[in-house]
Amino acid sequence: MVVPWVNKDIMIEHLKQISEATEKGRHAVVIMDGAGWHTNDIAERFSNVSIIKLPPYSPELNPIEQVWSWLRQHYLSNQSFTDYNDIVGKVCSAWNQFLKSISRVAQMCTRDWIDLTS
Repeated sequence: MVVPWVNKDIMIEHLKQISEATEKGRHAVVIMDGAGWHTNDIAERFSNVSIIKLPPYSPELNPIEQVWSWLRQHYLSNQSFTDYNDIVGKVCSAWNQFLKSISRVAQMCTRDWIDLTS
């Protein structure tokens, strides 16, 4: 999902997509930081999605922080962008490159307290 801004409605739509992509009989857990649109009520309408809220000021616990760091280091740093569409195109291309390696995704998003293999 690529959007020019985020808010509670966008986050609910994102959770809806996660809910729909989650296999029947499985349950998705989404890790969230303290962003203003990461409210406790946004997952209430989805029976197969739960939220784990991270403690404040703990970016080392949030897997997406490592993903963004990797994207910047390998694809997005030291560039200029011509316009919004150029930004979206380059970020989507970088994201798709990141996703090409399942082992990289698992390694960067795994935490000792989460088992992603079950």
